[in-house]
Amino acid sequence: METTWTVAQPHGSLPDWDVKITDATGHVILDQKDINPGLDVFGVVQLLGSGYVLTPGSGDFTVLISALSAQTFVSTPGATGNFTIGAGAAETSTYYIGGTSSISGLANLITGSTINVVGGQVTLTGTGGSALVGALNGSTVNIEYGGTLNTGAALASVLEGSTVSFGTGGGTIIINGGGTAISLLSSGSLAATTFQNYDPAKDTIELQNTTQPVDHYSIENGGLFGTNSSEKIVRLYGANNQQIAEYAVSPATGVALNNGTYNVNGSNNPLDITYSNGNTYIGACFLAGSMISTPEGDVAVEDIKLGDEVIAFDWKSGRNIVRRVVWTGKTHVNVRHGVSDDMSGYPIRVLKDAIADGVPYKDMLITAEHGLFFDGKFVPARMLVNGRSIFYDKSITSYDYYHIETEQHSVITADGMLTESYLDTGNRHTFRQEGNVVAFTPSRNLSWDDAAAPLGVNREFVEPLFRQAEARAQAAGLTQKEPAVELTDEVNLHLVTETGAVIRQARQHNGRVMFMIPADVKNVRIVSNASRPCDVVGPFIDDRRHFGVAVGEITMVEAKRTYSVTAHLIEKELEGWNTLETEDTRWTSGDALLPLGERHPNSAALLAVQIKAAGPYLCTDVTDIRSTKRA
Repeated sequence: METTWTVAQPHGSLPDWDVKITDATGHVILDQKDINPGLDVFGVVQLLGSGYVLTPGSGDFTVLISALSAQTFVSTPGATGNFTIGAGAAETSTYYIGGTSSISGLANLITGSTINVVGGQVTLTGTGGSALVGALNGSTVNIEYGGTLNTGAALASVLEGSTVSFGTGGGTIIINGGGTAISLLSSGSLAATTFQNYDPAKDTIELQNTTQPVDHYSIENGGLFGTNSSEKIVRLYGANNQQIAEYAVSPATGVALNNGTYNVNGSNNPLDITYSNGNTYIGACFLAGSMISTPEGDVAVEDIKLGDEVIAFDWKSGRNIVRRVVWTGKTHVNVRHGVSDDMSGYPIRVLKDAIADGVPYKDMLITAEHGLFFDGKFVPARMLVNGRSIFYDKSITSYDYYHIETEQHSVITADGMLTESYLDTGNRHTFRQEGNVVAFTPSRNLSWDDAAAPLGVNREFVEPLFRQAEARAQAAGLTQKEPAVELTDEVNLHLVTETGAVIRQARQHNGRVMFMIPADVKNVRIVSNASRPCDVVGPFIDDRRHFGVAVGEITMVEAKRTYSVTAHLIEKELEGWNTLETEDTRWTSGDALLPLGERHPNSAALLAVQIKAAGPYLCTDVTDIRSTKRA
């Protein structure tokens, strides 16, 4: 499930933020105004501080002693800065992590603090080994919307005495075993750590640096004498019956973890446990199981090895041929939040019979850019998403996916559907080669000119395919997985100066919008709502640029002279503008830089901007005016 982060600085460039976080259902995760660090006194104390917000491009922040009882610290999507808890920090704090950040100085964390991982990735850093036993004692960790918490160099014992809960959308917790047995049950004065609301179909527990692969495991009731059936104790064992890890979970509503002893390779396993490079993964296995057509029958993609043969379709001659596999690879994906679905990494689920009867013959999970073969062309799966029979499966936020490469790029069959083999365009280094046989094959840096079929992304070709699948889904009574897109014609056009001050329009006349520009302002940004054609019209349009407003002539009236501002029609690489396609008009991307040229000193000016076209926009793309400060 997506989250929406609205961040405003009501006082221009001052470090003071209003933050609101909501999810797709409208549920409000955070709505707090006036988050600011207060006054830093000699790097020791923060007077009147209420927190801090890390945004893309901002640096790290150190949490000091504050005069307030609690603070809120936010890492927004795209942020990479880190939080350091300074010695002497004397108040509980609440963290909201949507970016990729770390929290260091955990030894100074105050009991009762809360870490909310809201689709982001947070790593606990600063001290390794056993020095942080129980550092999170009394604290709460919430992992949701596909977020990931990594204990980093700190051992698993850092979690002892804390409450860890999985929430909406699931997530991943990565725990460092340090090459020793892991126990998250009660120890001395520290209470056990129970993973609350655990659903292995969407929540992943990754144990790093474990002692050996898991051979079997047991599940039993928790509580005194095993009387608490709402809590389950999971113990993992190696082939020599040596215990590898033990922990407690409280299953989510509707999740059954039946008591018993299970072999990881057996059937009817409630948990899917895998082992790779010293790390143990506990959760559900995704994207494996795609069945590839071979001369010996259909074989799971993860079982295909170097040298195997697969059946390829020679569409020009209309016959099947056999091709040898020259490379197989696997890579891991963690979904990115705060970006569009097609850019996030969510896999696309193509339901059984979505294209035709038996095509595919079972649900198919593929990545957004994977090419499906129709009428002599490959169509990216993202262009066929109809929200009914073909949709982004947002229950999957972390997964492995596989590629197989044949001697020549081929049309192969997966799950009964024609699709493409791997085309090495230079990204092979991002995959790990599978199997015991290593092929020292350099990247071939191929292009679509070397493909088995051309790429078909024209609307005229793709939209009929989209409509056919959509009509088939409607006839089958399949419902929309998400609410229908709502559009608005609201433009929300305004200017923003170098200092962050907003300039609202003075008036409109004959297609031109007038703004009063203060003296000494040399650049402004033309800011408006902006959406992508693929979202507004449909995914069958292969245009993923953001379009704000189409700007024509711009004139400036200043000190009794009138002159044209033409940077947007001359400078090809001007920030925030789409490609210059005509000589007299250019679209912004929603936040476009406009140099005003030489200004007359101490003179205000009138700027007239010709708007030739605008909208419609997705309602979810409506932009708040970023400052109430008037220029």
